[in-house]
Amino acid sequence: MSKQTKYILLSLPSSITPSHHRDDALEAIKSTVTSDNGIALPFQIPEFKIGTLDALVQQADELAKLEATCQAVVGKVGEALKGVVDGDEEKVERMKTVNDKPADQYLRSFSWNKVKYRADRPLAALISLLQKEVAGIDNDVRAKYAQYNQVKSTLTTLQRKQTGNLSTKSLTSVVDPRLVVQDSDYLETHLIAVPSRILKDFLKTYETISPMVVPRSATLVASDDEFTLYAVTTFKKHSPEFIHKCREQRWVPRDFKYVAGGQEEERKEVDRVGADVQRLWGEMLRQGRTGWSEAVMAWIHVLVLRVFVETVLRYGLPLDFVCALTTDKQAKRIKQNLDSSYSYLGGNAFTRDKKGRVRKDDPAELQNVSGTAESGAEYTAYVYYEFVFE
Repeated sequence: MSKQTKYILLSLPSSITPSHHRDDALEAIKSTVTSDNGIALPFQIPEFKIGTLDALVQQADELAKLEATCQAVVGKVGEALKGVVDGDEEKVERMKTVNDKPADQYLRSFSWNKVKYRADRPLAALISLLQKEVAGIDNDVRAKYAQYNQVKSTLTTLQRKQTGNLSTKSLTSVVDPRLVVQDSDYLETHLIAVPSRILKDFLKTYETISPMVVPRSATLVASDDEFTLYAVTTFKKHSPEFIHKCREQRWVPRDFKYVAGGQEEERKEVDRVGADVQRLWGEMLRQGRTGWSEAVMAWIHVLVLRVFVETVLRYGLPLDFVCALTTDKQAKRIKQNLDSSYSYLGGNAFTRDKKGRVRKDDPAELQNVSGTAESGAEYTAYVYYEFVFE
Protein backbone atom coordinates (compact mmCIF):
# COMPACT_ATOMS: atom_id res chain seq x y z
CA MET A 1 0.00 0.00 0.00
CA SER A 2 1.40 3.37 -1.01
CA LYS A 3 1.33 6.13 1.53
CA GLN A 4 0.02 8.44 -1.16
CA THR A 5 -3.00 6.33 -2.18
CA LYS A 6 -6.11 8.41 -1.67
CA TYR A 7 -9.48 6.77 -1.21
CA ILE A 8 -12.90 8.27 -1.85
CA LEU A 9 -16.09 6.93 -0.33
CA LEU A 10 -19.22 7.91 -2.27
CA SER A 11 -22.92 7.56 -1.73
CA LEU A 12 -25.51 8.50 -4.34
CA PRO A 13 -29.23 7.77 -4.66
CA SER A 14 -30.24 4.96 -7.01
CA SER A 15 -32.36 7.53 -8.83
CA ILE A 16 -29.25 8.71 -10.75
CA THR A 17 -30.34 6.11 -13.35
CA PRO A 18 -33.78 5.79 -15.01
CA SER A 19 -34.18 2.23 -13.71
CA HIS A 20 -33.56 3.27 -10.08
CA HIS A 21 -31.67 -0.01 -9.79
CA ARG A 22 -28.59 -0.12 -7.57
CA ASP A 23 -26.52 -2.16 -10.02
CA ASP A 24 -27.23 0.35 -12.77
CA ALA A 25 -26.38 3.21 -10.41
CA LEU A 26 -23.04 1.59 -9.59
CA GLU A 27 -22.28 1.17 -13.29
CA ALA A 28 -23.09 4.85 -13.79
CA ILE A 29 -20.62 5.79 -11.06
CA LYS A 30 -17.96 3.55 -12.61
CA SER A 31 -18.39 5.16 -16.01
CA THR A 32 -18.24 8.62 -14.41
CA VAL A 33 -14.99 7.87 -12.60
CA THR A 34 -13.49 6.12 -15.70
CA SER A 35 -10.50 3.81 -15.61
CA ASP A 36 -8.13 6.61 -16.62
CA ASN A 37 -8.74 8.40 -13.32
CA GLY A 38 -9.32 5.52 -10.94
CA ILE A 39 -11.59 2.59 -10.23
CA ALA A 40 -14.94 2.39 -8.47
CA LEU A 41 -15.86 -0.66 -6.40
CA PRO A 42 -19.13 -1.51 -4.68
CA PHE A 43 -18.95 -0.82 -0.95
CA GLN A 44 -21.55 -2.50 1.22
CA ILE A 45 -23.17 -0.48 4.01
CA PRO A 46 -25.75 -2.05 6.34
CA GLU A 47 -29.00 -0.34 7.20
CA PHE A 48 -28.86 0.90 10.78
CA LYS A 49 -31.53 1.93 13.24
CA ILE A 50 -32.62 5.48 12.49
CA GLY A 51 -33.84 7.76 15.24
CA THR A 52 -35.16 11.29 15.01
CA LEU A 53 -33.89 13.95 12.62
CA ASP A 54 -32.45 15.97 15.52
CA ALA A 55 -30.60 12.90 16.76
CA LEU A 56 -29.19 12.24 13.29
CA VAL A 57 -27.88 15.79 12.98
CA GLN A 58 -26.20 15.51 16.39
CA GLN A 59 -24.78 12.09 15.52
CA ALA A 60 -23.38 13.46 12.27
CA ASP A 61 -21.42 16.05 14.25
CA GLU A 62 -20.21 13.42 16.73
CA LEU A 63 -19.08 11.16 13.90
CA ALA A 64 -17.19 13.99 12.22
CA LYS A 65 -15.23 14.58 15.43
CA LEU A 66 -14.74 10.86 15.99
CA GLU A 67 -13.41 10.36 12.47
CA ALA A 68 -10.86 13.13 13.03
CA THR A 69 -9.84 11.38 16.26
CA CYS A 70 -9.48 8.05 14.43
CA GLN A 71 -7.31 9.63 11.77
CA ALA A 72 -5.12 11.22 14.44
CA VAL A 73 -4.75 7.93 16.34
CA VAL A 74 -3.80 6.04 13.17
CA GLY A 75 -1.16 8.71 12.50
CA LYS A 76 0.19 8.61 16.06
CA VAL A 77 0.45 4.83 16.07
CA GLY A 78 2.30 5.01 12.77
CA GLU A 79 4.74 7.54 14.24
CA ALA A 80 5.28 5.30 17.26
CA LEU A 81 6.10 2.37 14.98
CA LYS A 82 8.53 4.56 13.09
CA GLY A 83 10.20 5.54 16.36
CA VAL A 84 10.61 1.91 17.39
CA VAL A 85 12.33 0.93 14.11
CA ASP A 86 14.51 4.08 14.06
CA GLY A 87 12.68 5.74 11.19
CA ASP A 88 12.91 2.85 8.70
CA GLU A 89 9.98 3.70 6.40
CA GLU A 90 10.07 0.37 4.57
CA LYS A 91 9.78 -1.60 7.81
CA VAL A 92 6.94 0.62 8.98
CA GLU A 93 5.01 0.11 5.74
CA ARG A 94 5.42 -3.67 6.03
CA MET A 95 4.01 -3.57 9.56
CA LYS A 96 0.99 -1.46 8.59
CA THR A 97 -1.48 -4.23 7.93
CA VAL A 98 -5.12 -4.76 8.82
CA ASN A 99 -5.90 -8.26 10.03
CA ASP A 100 -2.53 -9.32 8.58
CA LYS A 101 -3.32 -8.08 5.09
CA PRO A 102 -2.66 -4.77 3.31
CA ALA A 103 -5.08 -1.98 4.18
CA ASP A 104 -5.96 -1.64 0.50
CA GLN A 105 -7.11 -5.27 0.44
CA TYR A 106 -9.09 -4.76 3.65
CA LEU A 107 -10.93 -1.82 2.10
CA ARG A 108 -11.67 -3.57 -1.18
CA SER A 109 -13.17 -6.56 0.66
CA PHE A 110 -14.71 -4.59 3.54
CA SER A 111 -17.69 -6.03 5.36
CA TRP A 112 -19.28 -4.61 8.48
CA ASN A 113 -18.18 -6.44 11.65
CA LYS A 114 -21.60 -7.65 12.76
CA VAL A 115 -20.22 -9.47 15.80
CA LYS A 116 -18.35 -6.52 17.26
CA TYR A 117 -20.72 -3.76 16.12
CA ARG A 118 -24.21 -5.19 15.88
CA ALA A 119 -26.10 -3.27 13.23
CA ASP A 120 -29.38 -3.71 15.11
CA ARG A 121 -28.10 -1.53 17.96
CA PRO A 122 -28.98 2.18 18.05
CA LEU A 123 -26.55 4.51 16.30
CA ALA A 124 -25.80 6.27 19.58
CA ALA A 125 -24.67 2.97 21.12
CA LEU A 126 -22.43 2.17 18.15
CA ILE A 127 -20.84 5.62 18.28
CA SER A 128 -20.22 5.29 22.02
CA LEU A 129 -18.65 1.85 21.52
CA LEU A 130 -16.33 3.15 18.80
CA GLN A 131 -15.36 6.19 20.88
CA LYS A 132 -14.32 3.96 23.80
CA GLU A 133 -12.47 1.57 21.51
CA VAL A 134 -10.45 4.30 19.79
CA ALA A 135 -9.62 5.94 23.12
CA GLY A 136 -8.47 2.56 24.45
CA ILE A 137 -6.22 1.95 21.45
CA ASP A 138 -4.68 5.40 21.83
CA ASN A 139 -4.09 4.97 25.57
CA ASP A 140 -2.60 1.47 25.24
CA VAL A 141 -0.15 2.39 22.50
CA ARG A 142 0.89 5.66 24.15
CA ALA A 143 1.46 3.94 27.49
CA LYS A 144 3.57 1.15 25.98
CA TYR A 145 5.56 3.60 23.83
CA ALA A 146 6.23 5.84 26.85
CA GLN A 147 7.36 2.81 28.87
CA TYR A 148 9.68 1.71 26.07
CA ASN A 149 11.18 5.20 25.67
CA GLN A 150 11.69 5.58 29.41
CA VAL A 151 13.61 2.30 29.71
CA LYS A 152 15.54 3.05 26.52
CA SER A 153 16.54 6.42 27.96
CA THR A 154 17.68 4.72 31.18
CA LEU A 155 19.85 2.34 29.16
CA THR A 156 21.35 5.23 27.19
CA THR A 157 22.22 6.98 30.45
CA LEU A 158 23.82 3.82 31.87
CA GLN A 159 25.79 3.22 28.67
CA ARG A 160 26.96 6.83 28.62
CA LYS A 161 28.27 6.33 32.14
CA GLN A 162 30.32 3.40 30.88
CA THR A 163 31.69 5.04 27.74
CA GLY A 164 31.53 8.83 28.23
CA ASN A 165 34.33 11.18 29.24
CA LEU A 166 35.46 11.79 32.81
CA SER A 167 32.87 14.50 33.34
CA THR A 168 29.97 12.08 32.87
CA LYS A 169 31.06 8.44 33.03
CA SER A 170 30.86 6.23 36.09
CA LEU A 171 33.95 6.51 38.27
CA THR A 172 33.55 3.09 39.89
CA SER A 173 36.20 1.53 37.65
CA VAL A 174 38.35 4.68 37.52
CA VAL A 175 38.99 5.74 41.11
CA ASP A 176 41.28 3.86 43.46
CA PRO A 177 39.43 4.02 46.79
CA ARG A 178 42.76 4.54 48.56
CA LEU A 179 42.88 8.07 47.04
CA VAL A 180 39.68 9.07 48.82
CA VAL A 181 39.55 10.10 52.48
CA GLN A 182 36.86 7.99 54.11
CA ASP A 183 35.20 7.97 57.54
CA SER A 184 36.82 11.26 58.64
CA ASP A 185 34.97 13.70 60.88
CA TYR A 186 36.78 16.71 59.44
CA LEU A 187 38.21 16.01 55.99
CA GLU A 188 36.53 15.20 52.69
CA THR A 189 37.91 14.29 49.26
CA HIS A 190 36.33 15.80 46.13
CA LEU A 191 36.77 14.46 42.62
CA ILE A 192 37.04 17.27 40.06
CA ALA A 193 37.00 16.75 36.28
CA VAL A 194 38.99 19.62 34.78
CA PRO A 195 38.83 20.45 31.04
CA SER A 196 42.29 19.82 29.62
CA ARG A 197 42.56 23.31 28.11
CA ILE A 198 42.38 24.98 31.55
CA LEU A 199 44.39 22.44 33.51
CA LYS A 200 47.21 24.88 34.28
CA ASP A 201 44.75 27.41 35.76
CA PHE A 202 43.30 24.69 37.98
CA LEU A 203 46.68 23.69 39.38
CA LYS A 204 47.54 27.32 40.07
CA THR A 205 44.31 28.29 41.82
CA TYR A 206 42.55 25.29 43.36
CA GLU A 207 44.16 25.86 46.79
CA THR A 208 42.87 29.43 47.06
CA ILE A 209 39.37 29.45 45.55
CA SER A 210 37.87 28.70 48.98
CA PRO A 211 39.08 28.46 52.60
CA MET A 212 40.53 25.32 54.16
CA VAL A 213 41.68 23.48 51.04
CA VAL A 214 44.44 21.10 52.03
CA PRO A 215 47.61 22.39 50.33
CA ARG A 216 49.07 20.28 47.55
CA SER A 217 46.29 17.74 47.99
CA ALA A 218 45.45 17.63 44.28
CA THR A 219 46.18 14.08 43.15
CA LEU A 220 45.96 12.94 39.56
CA VAL A 221 43.42 10.15 39.23
CA ALA A 222 42.89 9.69 35.48
CA SER A 223 42.74 11.59 32.19
CA ASP A 224 41.19 11.28 28.74
CA ASP A 225 41.15 13.41 25.58
CA GLU A 226 38.88 16.05 27.11
CA PHE A 227 39.22 16.00 30.91
CA THR A 228 41.67 15.29 33.69
CA LEU A 229 40.32 13.96 36.97
CA TYR A 230 41.87 15.15 40.25
CA ALA A 231 41.16 14.29 43.88
CA VAL A 232 41.27 17.37 46.16
CA THR A 233 40.86 17.30 49.94
CA THR A 234 39.13 20.04 51.95
CA PHE A 235 37.73 20.47 55.42
CA LYS A 236 34.10 19.39 55.46
CA LYS A 237 32.99 22.72 56.91
CA HIS A 238 33.98 24.49 53.67
CA SER A 239 33.13 21.73 51.17
CA PRO A 240 29.91 23.39 49.86
CA GLU A 241 31.80 26.62 49.11
CA PHE A 242 34.62 24.72 47.38
CA ILE A 243 32.12 22.84 45.15
CA HIS A 244 30.36 26.10 44.29
CA LYS A 245 33.62 27.80 43.34
CA CYS A 246 34.64 24.82 41.20
CA ARG A 247 31.45 25.15 39.16
CA GLU A 248 32.10 28.87 38.72
CA GLN A 249 35.52 27.98 37.28
CA ARG A 250 33.83 25.43 34.94
CA TRP A 251 35.46 22.53 36.71
CA VAL A 252 33.08 19.60 37.07
CA PRO A 253 32.62 18.16 40.60
CA ARG A 254 31.85 14.45 40.43
CA ASP A 255 29.88 12.53 43.04
CA PHE A 256 31.59 9.35 44.15
CA LYS A 257 31.07 6.90 46.94
CA TYR A 258 33.04 3.72 47.07
CA VAL A 259 30.94 0.56 47.19
CA ALA A 260 32.54 -2.88 47.28
CA GLY A 261 31.64 -4.79 44.11
CA GLY A 262 30.17 -1.66 42.54
CA GLN A 263 31.73 -2.26 39.13
CA GLU A 264 30.11 -5.69 38.82
CA GLU A 265 26.76 -4.28 39.97
CA GLU A 266 26.91 -1.58 37.30
CA ARG A 267 27.61 -4.17 34.60
CA LYS A 268 24.67 -6.28 35.79
CA GLU A 269 22.42 -3.19 35.79
CA VAL A 270 23.34 -2.42 32.17
CA ASP A 271 22.62 -6.02 31.17
CA ARG A 272 19.30 -6.05 33.04
CA VAL A 273 18.07 -2.77 31.54
CA GLY A 274 19.31 -3.85 28.09
CA ALA A 275 17.21 -6.99 28.38
CA ASP A 276 14.21 -4.87 29.44
CA VAL A 277 14.68 -2.68 26.36
CA GLN A 278 14.68 -5.71 24.05
CA ARG A 279 11.58 -7.12 25.72
CA LEU A 280 9.70 -3.83 25.53
CA TRP A 281 10.85 -3.31 21.93
CA GLY A 282 9.15 -6.55 20.96
CA GLU A 283 6.05 -5.73 23.00
CA MET A 284 5.85 -2.26 21.43
CA LEU A 285 6.12 -3.67 17.93
CA ARG A 286 3.26 -6.07 18.62
CA GLN A 287 1.22 -3.36 20.34
CA GLY A 288 1.89 -0.92 17.50
CA ARG A 289 0.97 -3.36 14.74
CA THR A 290 -2.17 -4.45 16.55
CA GLY A 291 -3.07 -0.86 17.45
CA TRP A 292 -2.65 0.36 13.87
CA SER A 293 -4.79 -2.48 12.56
CA GLU A 294 -7.53 -1.90 15.12
CA ALA A 295 -7.45 1.87 14.69
CA VAL A 296 -7.84 1.56 10.90
CA MET A 297 -10.75 -0.85 11.29
CA ALA A 298 -12.44 1.49 13.77
CA TRP A 299 -11.83 4.43 11.43
CA ILE A 300 -13.46 2.67 8.47
CA HIS A 301 -16.46 1.67 10.58
CA VAL A 302 -16.82 5.29 11.68
CA LEU A 303 -16.63 6.39 8.04
CA VAL A 304 -19.35 3.90 7.17
CA LEU A 305 -21.58 5.39 9.86
CA ARG A 306 -20.82 8.89 8.58
CA VAL A 307 -21.79 7.90 5.06
CA PHE A 308 -24.99 6.27 6.27
CA VAL A 309 -26.08 9.18 8.45
CA GLU A 310 -25.23 11.73 5.77
CA THR A 311 -27.07 9.63 3.17
CA VAL A 312 -30.24 9.63 5.27
CA LEU A 313 -29.98 13.38 5.84
CA ARG A 314 -29.29 14.11 2.16
CA TYR A 315 -31.60 11.71 0.35
CA GLY A 316 -34.27 10.96 2.95
CA LEU A 317 -36.42 7.87 3.39
CA PRO A 318 -37.08 5.23 2.21
CA LEU A 319 -33.40 4.40 1.82
CA ASP A 320 -32.42 3.67 -1.78
CA PHE A 321 -28.77 4.43 -2.41
CA VAL A 322 -25.55 2.93 -3.69
CA CYS A 323 -22.14 3.31 -2.08
CA ALA A 324 -18.81 3.01 -3.90
CA LEU A 325 -15.15 3.08 -3.00
CA THR A 326 -12.77 4.69 -5.46
CA THR A 327 -9.00 4.55 -5.37
CA ASP A 328 -7.89 7.56 -7.28
CA LYS A 329 -5.15 8.45 -9.67
CA GLN A 330 -6.51 11.94 -10.12
CA ALA A 331 -8.84 12.91 -7.29
CA LYS A 332 -9.41 16.36 -8.74
CA ARG A 333 -10.49 14.91 -12.09
CA ILE A 334 -12.79 12.38 -10.40
CA LYS A 335 -14.46 15.14 -8.43
CA GLN A 336 -14.90 17.28 -11.53
CA ASN A 337 -16.55 14.37 -13.35
CA LEU A 338 -18.83 13.67 -10.40
CA ASP A 339 -19.80 17.33 -10.10
CA SER A 340 -20.48 17.49 -13.81
CA SER A 341 -22.73 14.42 -13.74
CA TYR A 342 -24.50 14.78 -10.38
CA SER A 343 -24.54 18.46 -9.48
CA TYR A 344 -28.30 18.47 -10.05
CA LEU A 345 -28.66 16.55 -6.78
CA GLY A 346 -27.82 19.79 -5.00
CA GLY A 347 -30.84 21.54 -6.52
CA ASN A 348 -30.43 25.29 -7.04
CA ALA A 349 -27.18 25.26 -5.07
CA PHE A 350 -25.38 24.02 -8.21
CA THR A 351 -25.92 25.72 -11.57
CA ARG A 352 -24.01 25.86 -14.85
CA ASP A 353 -22.42 28.77 -16.64
CA LYS A 354 -22.87 29.51 -20.36
CA LYS A 355 -20.15 26.99 -21.25
CA GLY A 356 -21.85 24.25 -19.29
CA ARG A 357 -19.37 24.25 -16.41
CA VAL A 358 -20.63 23.56 -12.91
CA ARG A 359 -20.90 26.70 -10.81
CA LYS A 360 -21.57 26.64 -7.05
CA ASP A 361 -23.67 29.55 -5.87
CA ASP A 362 -22.44 31.18 -2.68
CA PRO A 363 -19.96 28.42 -1.72
CA ALA A 364 -19.33 30.00 1.68
CA GLU A 365 -22.88 29.18 2.66
CA LEU A 366 -22.75 25.72 1.09
CA GLN A 367 -20.12 24.42 3.47
CA ASN A 368 -22.72 23.57 6.08
CA VAL A 369 -25.87 23.50 4.00
CA SER A 370 -26.69 19.96 5.10
CA GLY A 371 -26.10 20.83 8.73
CA THR A 372 -23.60 17.97 9.02
CA ALA A 373 -20.45 18.95 7.20
CA GLU A 374 -17.36 19.81 9.19
CA SER A 375 -16.52 23.48 9.41
CA GLY A 376 -14.48 24.46 6.37
CA ALA A 377 -15.27 21.27 4.39
CA GLU A 378 -16.30 21.81 0.77
CA TYR A 379 -19.91 21.02 0.08
CA THR A 380 -20.78 18.50 -2.63
CA ALA A 381 -24.14 17.63 -4.13
CA TYR A 382 -23.58 14.01 -3.12
CA VAL A 383 -22.04 12.20 -0.14
CA TYR A 384 -18.27 12.32 -0.62
CA TYR A 385 -15.39 11.58 1.76
CA GLU A 386 -11.69 11.49 0.97
CA PHE A 387 -9.14 9.80 3.24
CA VAL A 388 -5.48 8.78 3.15
CA PHE A 389 -3.60 6.37 5.41
CA GLU A 390 -0.50 8.03 6.88
